[in-house]
Amino acid sequence: MADDLLKKIIAHSKEYGFIFPSSEIYDGLSAVYDYGQNGAELKNNIKQYWWQSMVQLHSNIVGLDAAIFMHPKVWEASGHVGAFNDPLIDNKDSKKRYRADVLIEEFRAKYEAKIAKDVEKAQKKFGEQFDKEQFIATNPNVLRNQAKIDELNARFVKALNDNDLVELRQIIIDNEIACPESGSKNWTEVRQFNLMFDTKLGSVSDTANTIYLRPETAQGIFVNYLNVQKSGRMKIPFGIAQIGKAFRNEIVARQFIFRMREFEQMEMQFFVRPGEEMKWYEYWKEFRIKWHKNLNLGDENYKFHNHDKLAHYANAAVDIEFNFPMGFKEVEGIHSRTDFDLGRHQEFSGKKLQYFDPELNESYVPYVVETSIGVDRMFMTILSAAYKEEVVGETGETRIVLAIPPALAPVKIAILPLVKKDGLPEIADKIFDKLKFHFNVIYEEKDSIGKRYRRQDAIGTPYCITIDHQTKEDNTVTLRHRDSMEQERVSVDELINIAHEKVSMAKLLENLL
Repeated sequence: MADDLLKKIIAHSKEYGFIFPSSEIYDGLSAVYDYGQNGAELKNNIKQYWWQSMVQLHSNIVGLDAAIFMHPKVWEASGHVGAFNDPLIDNKDSKKRYRADVLIEEFRAKYEAKIAKDVEKAQKKFGEQFDKEQFIATNPNVLRNQAKIDELNARFVKALNDNDLVELRQIIIDNEIACPESGSKNWTEVRQFNLMFDTKLGSVSDTANTIYLRPETAQGIFVNYLNVQKSGRMKIPFGIAQIGKAFRNEIVARQFIFRMREFEQMEMQFFVRPGEEMKWYEYWKEFRIKWHKNLNLGDENYKFHNHDKLAHYANAAVDIEFNFPMGFKEVEGIHSRTDFDLGRHQEFSGKKLQYFDPELNESYVPYVVETSIGVDRMFMTILSAAYKEEVVGETGETRIVLAIPPALAPVKIAILPLVKKDGLPEIADKIFDKLKFHFNVIYEEKDSIGKRYRRQDAIGTPYCITIDHQTKEDNTVTLRHRDSMEQERVSVDELINIAHEKVSMAKLLENLL
């Protein structure tokens, strides 16, 4: 069922101009995608929502746009050259390549799914009297599966922390984890795979001519932290936000745009006093989950997942996971990065990256709390939650609708003259010209009004304005709501005010305060 939904979303995305396979006329390029006309609009709206919520709503956060190319010593200092690896394993029969840790996580998720299924059954059986906590603590099936999860976790976390590749393989063998493609259990040894793309840069010294496509945007913030602090007269605590492309040579790039080799990140690094990082870590956890739930995609579709293994730079880390068609997966990470990054760059560059705190009358290397979200994963989050097939009318007709949050919708309003005569297109043109300065609107007059409504439903347009013969009499139009399909008559003079109330980004942002 989940695979079917994912296939439908992929097909719909291509048919309606959201996402195309890159270089498709040359048979495409694995795990690389292009955003079409509607996809580009939705993607830009996601970025706008994030940027404004971080930079405009917080007086102590500013923006940055750092270069993709950086001095190669940046990546030595950050630990990426030596430690940015994933555990790779091949199946000898299917010739398919996988991340060993992901295979184990997906196997563990099967036990978690069994527990969730038992809880759901019991909830239906006992109704309002159901005590979930008591059921989880006493039900034999749940306890049995939880014991298997705990046993697996103990081995898995230890293997990750010890970087024990032999043990990772042994976990796969002991649990008889099979290749998802072939069902074969004939595995190679596990080995490390560095995820960075390298390339050559023109005329620089022989020792620095190999450079990397950045695997994350964070380091561009760290190496500019002092420039921003001094030029902006920033006082701790303060943050630097950035949106930009990153590149990772993923072992397994799959599940549509969930895992790609070229992707876009929205990251914010928040600089704090040493010892205050956990206070701000908790603040950003709560603010970021509120940001997600503010889109009304279903609170039950989100959960926090604490990391089994902390990255080399972190003393706390949690993921915000969303219930995608393929299950709960990470969409955003919040990390307490300590002073690792600035401390390492200070060491490797020989430049002081300390902050003088006038309140404490002392200098120190700030600690950092990071929020990092993938634009493409956020895009997929919205598509996954928005795609709906609904039976409408007595005829049993099915309509496909994308219930995209109105402020993020690619097209906010469609202008539709009922017929292509009697002066209705001319009135529609005037309304279009009036609204286009405020919103992304579309004009359409081809086909019946019903077919046009369906096309707008399919791209997620929240509102359609139909100009009919009554418009000529009383200067009113029909405003049709995407989700309910209800229609109301409104004055042409009130359209801008009504639209601002229903689809503006400002309304979405106000709910965060």
